Amino acid sequence: MTEQSSERAPRISIGIRAWNEESVIRKTLESVFQQSLFEELARRGERCEVLCIPNGCTDRTAEVAAAVFAEQAYSHPFANAFTCHVTEIKEAGRNHTWNAFVHSLSSPDAEFLFIMDSDILFNQRETLFNLYSALLNHSEAAIASDRAIKDIQFKPRKSLIDRISLATTDMTATIEGQITGQLYGIRSSVARRLYLPKDLGIDDGFIKAVVCTDFFLRPMTPARIIVPPNAAHVYEAYTSVKEILNNQKRQMIGQAIVHVLLDHLRQLPSTQRWDLSSTLRDKDEQDPDWLKKLIDAHLGRARYFWRIFPDALTFRFKRWLKMSGGRRVTHFPAAVAGFVVTLVACARAHRHFRRGQMHYWPKASRENIQRLNVDEPANAAVQPQPAKT
Repeated sequence: MTEQSSERAPRISIGIRAWNEESVIRKTLESVFQQSLFEELARRGERCEVLCIPNGCTDRTAEVAAAVFAEQAYSHPFANAFTCHVTEIKEAGRNHTWNAFVHSLSSPDAEFLFIMDSDILFNQRETLFNLYSALLNHSEAAIASDRAIKDIQFKPRKSLIDRISLATTDMTATIEGQITGQLYGIRSSVARRLYLPKDLGIDDGFIKAVVCTDFFLRPMTPARIIVPPNAAHVYEAYTSVKEILNNQKRQMIGQAIVHVLLDHLRQLPSTQRWDLSSTLRDKDEQDPDWLKKLIDAHLGRARYFWRIFPDALTFRFKRWLKMSGGRRVTHFPAAVAGFVVTLVACARAHRHFRRGQMHYWPKASRENIQRLNVDEPANAAVQPQPAKT
């Protein structure tokens, strides 16, 4: 369904990837339309488009999203600042959906593409506008990313697993130029030079490496990714042992694939690196198993599971060492627990590859996010700061 309110070309295109999210998609979309971005765009005489892209769904995700869009197009106070529609695609997969949104579904006139998941909630009304403002005010930045906050942060009584999970998040936050793959804004001129291979496990690490090196033509520059203040979303953390182990297996599979892929791309001629969209699309079309073959060759060289990618045994402690003195003490148990989980996950990922498999994306429950009220406790967690306009 499409609501046309104006002939003005959208300056922003928001793509929302959805895979069997019937139970939570309404709450996510309503959270999107509560953002101040639409009011700001209306004030500036600008507009955006909002696309929900159900991919390979077997439930009513598309129908629920279409109903929400119809309601918002009719009743939203700034409906003149946006159009919204649902576009279903048959093939499931984050990378396939990313490629479809960036290269065919989003408006060719859009200067900025916002890519987000369909199972997150906003706890700051200014998040999307602050991502937009950051890209407008920092010409050197190609990507604006917000902060991802785990729902368990707002629990009044936290379990031991909750505390370890939050401590690992603190250590992850020491990484420079970090992208939250659940939501970020990217300049369309950059995104359209990219293409995600079908066998790429996780996209954020790959995109970061490409963008921060200007497609491998310059030294690593984390400033190409900016994290503005007062920009955050909430997602449901993995809290059961099974979910944690499965998620970490997925992460280790993804990191290994990204390592092998980047090592391969750095060796290509600069002309092929400049336009990775054509280069990687051609590789997928000419040999659908090309990336799997690179993984097989990598495993032949790195025979043991702890060598599945560089720093597999040390990255947890490297992050821990970046913590301040007092926090090193409080976060040391989490670093050790993370190390143990990483060992198990690397072994499982190694076995996964040895069996000739590439894809692994376990579906997690989203029961807690449906009941979460992010208005009060979450706002206290991220202090509002004025955005540059």
